[in-house]
Amino acid sequence: MGGIFGVVSERDCVMDIFFGTDYHSHLGTSNGGMCILGEKGFKRAIHSISNSPFRSKFNDELMDFEGGFGIGAISDGDPQPLTVRNKFGSWAITTVGRINNKEILVDYLINNGSNYFMTKSGGDINNTELVAALVSNGEDITSGIELAQDKIDGSVTMIILNEKGMYVARDKFGRTPLILGKKDGAYCAASESFAFINIGYEYERELGAGEIAFLEPRKETILRKPLDKMRVCTFLWSYFGYTTSIYEGKNVELMRNRNGALLSKEDEGLNVDYVAGVPDSGTAHALGYANTSKIPYARPLIKYTPTWSRSFMPTNQKARNKVAQMKLIPVFPMINKKKFVLIDDSIVRGTQLSETVSYLKDNGAEEIHVRSACPPIMFPCKYLDFSRTVSSMELITHRVIKRLENKDDSWIIPDDILNEYVDESTERHRNMVEEIRKDMDFDSLKFQALEKLVEATRVEGCNLCTYCWNGEE
Repeated sequence: MGGIFGVVSERDCVMDIFFGTDYHSHLGTSNGGMCILGEKGFKRAIHSISNSPFRSKFNDELMDFEGGFGIGAISDGDPQPLTVRNKFGSWAITTVGRINNKEILVDYLINNGSNYFMTKSGGDINNTELVAALVSNGEDITSGIELAQDKIDGSVTMIILNEKGMYVARDKFGRTPLILGKKDGAYCAASESFAFINIGYEYERELGAGEIAFLEPRKETILRKPLDKMRVCTFLWSYFGYTTSIYEGKNVELMRNRNGALLSKEDEGLNVDYVAGVPDSGTAHALGYANTSKIPYARPLIKYTPTWSRSFMPTNQKARNKVAQMKLIPVFPMINKKKFVLIDDSIVRGTQLSETVSYLKDNGAEEIHVRSACPPIMFPCKYLDFSRTVSSMELITHRVIKRLENKDDSWIIPDDILNEYVDESTERHRNMVEEIRKDMDFDSLKFQALEKLVEATRVEGCNLCTYCWNGEE
């Protein structure tokens, strides 16, 4: 996915950008960057964070930065922020989101005067560079942002910085958040609301869907009011968001507690010794389950964080599975001859969760009953890169469906059949869940119902994006 952070301040903002950006590290594992506007113009640095955390990459460079305006980015994809010089002057840009129609947009831009794009190995184009080119086709930066948001199939939230201040723009349907903070003589904008608390900013407000504002150190100007339609990603609460984050006024930790409580009400009479959450994003769901069910909460597996933070996640799936295993250390006396209900935030591929359950059973657990805090993921997200999943066949649901339908991997599941598997009231859905259970050697398996997940967020369902679960846009 990724996260972005920006500051306009009357004082030097380098440390604010450093720490504010670092607080988004849970959202991306590929690249981290900072760009500061000082007396000599923009100074920028970008580093890979695939093998070490953001803060370790920039410590030696902090003394070289100076200035009161800056932006930073944590990315699961392309390097950013980028700097631009064109008819609008010199400016810097950082983005978060996804672009599905890149080739169409490139053709449009080339036909409208863009001479060339820098390409990566394989010919792909940096998403943020493409957004900057779209913005450059506007009459001014504001109209350019509107143009980009209108033409992009997917989503794009962005921060643009120039010598006068900072443009902040939430994507057209509000799928990703952008929150404003304020302190004396400074404004900031962040993907995560908690990112600015410890650097002295107070929560000001959250931008609405499609809203554009311009920030100066002591002034905010609204350039476009929020649009009518909101589709904020529900997965932010279930998995993406850090537990202290707030989206649309609703805290992630409290939502997960409510969600776990609702899950427990479907399990009355389940005979287990402990409730456990898969660290870390399953923990809050598990606490809500335990508090409501009165079954003791326990941690049979402890995540070893001193050297295995989330940033150390390779792109190779086999290596990722090994890293996931290396992170979890068992508490043997708690596991032996015990029965658990184990709660995870979601089941995407299922590989790591299956190995976790096998690990517990190999170390003496008698029964493992798995509960997913959200419904089965049926559609790869086309609005955000919410995981490294690049095709539907990486989803365990699609693999199981093709087996149940006696089809090979090349078969494209027809919409009517897929929708029947989505519907939890159907026999096909029940067969899919049972097949997943058998595949992964769980003693039982249940998924949270979509209506219960929505209930736990306490955001109106019409304002939530649930595409990955039901295919509805």
